[in-house]
Amino acid sequence: MTEETTHTISPLRQRMLDDIRMHRLSPKTRIGYVRAVKRFAQFLKRPPDQATLEDLRKFELFSVDQGMSAIM
Repeated sequence: MTEETTHTISPLRQRMLDDIRMHRLSPKTRIGYVRAVKRFAQFLKRPPDQATLEDLRKFELFSVDQGMSAIM
């Protein structure tokens, strides 16, 4: 990267970005994944790595109610 950033990336976000890169996902897929995790974190009101299985279920139901498809 040649651009300097003014913010730091959390270890969790960095791991996700590394995993995305490792799996060589397309740019469009990368954007979708990052948006989905951001949406999940906003729903949780805490970091996604603190989510429980029940939190995931509630988020899927919320997503369906909002007209989006469930994650799984």
